[in-house]
Amino acid sequence: MEGVAVDDAPKSALDAVLLKSVDMPEGTPTVRGYDFEGALDLQAMLDTMLTSGFQATQLGRAVNEVNRMIRWRLADEPIEDDEKEEEKDPAFRAACRCKIFLGFTSNLISSGVREQLRFLLKHKMIDVLVTTAGGVEEDLIKALAPTYLGEFHLKGAELRKQGLNRIGNLIVPNDNYCKFEDWIMPILDAMRREQDEAGTRWTPSKVIRRLGLEIRDESSVLYWAAKNDIPVYCPALTDGSIGDMMYFHSFKNPGLVVDIVADVRAMNDEARLVSRPKKTGMLILGGGVAKHHINNANLMRNGADFSVSINTAQEFDGSDSGAKPDEAVSWGKIRPEATPVKVCADATLMFPLLIAQTFKKHFEAKK
Repeated sequence: MEGVAVDDAPKSALDAVLLKSVDMPEGTPTVRGYDFEGALDLQAMLDTMLTSGFQATQLGRAVNEVNRMIRWRLADEPIEDDEKEEEKDPAFRAACRCKIFLGFTSNLISSGVREQLRFLLKHKMIDVLVTTAGGVEEDLIKALAPTYLGEFHLKGAELRKQGLNRIGNLIVPNDNYCKFEDWIMPILDAMRREQDEAGTRWTPSKVIRRLGLEIRDESSVLYWAAKNDIPVYCPALTDGSIGDMMYFHSFKNPGLVVDIVADVRAMNDEARLVSRPKKTGMLILGGGVAKHHINNANLMRNGADFSVSINTAQEFDGSDSGAKPDEAVSWGKIRPEATPVKVCADATLMFPLLIAQTFKKHFEAKK
């Protein structure tokens, strides 16, 4: 206080403002961001996210959690008395890794995140995929025709007159969906025949695998999932354009049946049959059905061991999308001893950075 001696200040004010701090625990990290002096070092910049604070620090923690997920091997754990003989074999333990579930919402497949998802599926870095109807159809539609950049402020009424659909600041011409209808209808016809003639029991995951095999396009996430035998679950498969196509098909060639109950069992068993001491990890982009379907499956084994979620939803309204990881702990969907991380940010910003610091590095190391 300029011009006033501290000794003259009221003691009550001094005590309030100059409250003595406790000593910080030894080893507590200090805040330090990236210094742009000198040559640009992108790796050093990414490394300093962890000590930058706010959501940069959450990204750094997410990187550490995903790397733990990727690196974990059964060989890291002590041998338990109740383990099977084959699980005690050193070679088996060294090869046994964490089963990784990846969930994402449809808007991300519409965005450039699609290319990053394709990379993970092409190189078999994910074990189980969960998405929404849009996450299925938009991947297939992009293999047939492009999605364009637009603006958030474009008026819906004007776009409607022009046959253009807006996804945030992305534009999808209605003609793309017409091409999708032309492509998928013969496949639905063939599936209907196989149901009658061969007794095929279609489930959402079997439908998605079939579509992935049919698209024959290496830019497609579903193509690589099908090629590499990675299951893709979508309990809300009819909630989108693919549901519209099934609706129209029901008039043209009625009788196609898709069994959702069989997929609920298959999805839950993806987690349930990963018995301890093996582990599961969850990497979830966005919220809604994709997030909860993975969480709920892991409830069947009393919770996932690793968890990273990236979304912008908040918890104040009690939504599952915005729920913090600790809420999932209360339901038994994440193990109490886990160290889950939530990053409150747009996945189009954070996911590429996360992959650069995790899956990409492990992929390059394996090469």
